[in-house]
Amino acid sequence: MNASPIPTLPCMCASLRRASRALTQFYEDALRPTGLRGTQLSILQVLMLAGDVTQGQLGQILTMDSTTLTRTLAIMIREGWVKKRRGDDRREWRISMSPEGKALLKRALPIWERTQTKLQKQLGNPRWEQLKALADTVTNVATAPET
Repeated sequence: MNASPIPTLPCMCASLRRASRALTQFYEDALRPTGLRGTQLSILQVLMLAGDVTQGQLGQILTMDSTTLTRTLAIMIREGWVKKRRGDDRREWRISMSPEGKALLKRALPIWERTQTKLQKQLGNPRWEQLKALADTVTNVATAPET
């Protein structure tokens, strides 16, 4: 009888965090030649899809806490991948992708696509689709206001 090399954890949060860390390492190993971290790629992808957004909107889309997002954006601004400007409300910051960020994303997307395909093949398409749907459901349940 073969025992799983990774034991089952009793806590859902611990199990999902462990899976998240493993996935992050999987993607970051592939993305290393681009210089992008997984969170940075996610931010560029959101900005590609959503365009110019407030920092608060970006944090909501990614379910990312303000401190982590601010720290990650500071690095991305310093690298020239994103731009930050004041919004209509002086308390608001608007974030957009710079031309350098667009060029970097264009270089990174084929690597990301190969990584996605590899993972999808390893999981199998039915599990892949179930996992994507389940991840969205867990996010929605965990972020829904209590009633």
